[in-house]
Amino acid sequence: MAANEPGQPDVKLANNGEVSNYTRNFATPTSALAIGAHPDDVEFGCGGLLAKWAADGCTIHHLVCTDGSKGTWDVDADVAALAARRQLEQREAALRLAGSSPDRAGEVRFLGHVDGELDSTLAVRGEVARVIREIRPQVVLGHDPWKRYRLHPDHRHAGLLACEGIVASRDPHFFPEHGLEHHRPDALLLWEADEPDHVEDVSDHVDTKLDALLAHESQFESTMKAVDDSALDAFRVRINDRLSSLGAPHDLGAAEVYKLITSL
Repeated sequence: MAANEPGQPDVKLANNGEVSNYTRNFATPTSALAIGAHPDDVEFGCGGLLAKWAADGCTIHHLVCTDGSKGTWDVDADVAALAARRQLEQREAALRLAGSSPDRAGEVRFLGHVDGELDSTLAVRGEVARVIREIRPQVVLGHDPWKRYRLHPDHRHAGLLACEGIVASRDPHFFPEHGLEHHRPDALLLWEADEPDHVEDVSDHVDTKLDALLAHESQFESTMKAVDDSALDAFRVRINDRLSSLGAPHDLGAAEVYKLITSL
């Protein structure tokens, strides 16, 4: 079950290695691009870190690969209306992550691929590379595509697209038809990792992460299992408990953990 939870990894997996080998608190970049499969994946995966960086002056950009049109248990749902609603929710979540500095909420881009049908093809790789070249982020964040026992294909493919999009964006002879200067980010941070090696102190930013997650009201029932106020309170407790447990081995009140790759 834990392998298919959105966002931060199972505590036992994250703390299975020697925590003293973790790097800690990447220097705040000037700009960051978080690439998620669906609306809400970024907030689950790295919302605390993005809130921390935004508070410290970083401009936060979002790239959402699918339209989120299957994110409901209602068999009679108007999926086109749901996709439109989820775009609005994602834009609101991005503003909430920026907190008291709305100018730190950068672009929110949508590739618009059908939910559940995302694939890491050459063409979609080009779409991601174009966005990276246009936005020119210092740091990219995304799903770990190598997470074991993952069921949802969109998460896996979105992770591959983040990795492959970086390779394509950094080298000048990939997709020359873009007519854009190539761009090499400084680092890639992968959430949902089975073997994380980097920890971020988000102790002061858990409430902002939760506030951004709660912008995704269409997902209360299906993803957050929050069908009433009591269940919504339980969701808040689950997020707080997970981040506290991830932070405890590092003597932090709350943490998010990642696989950090700096050789790009």
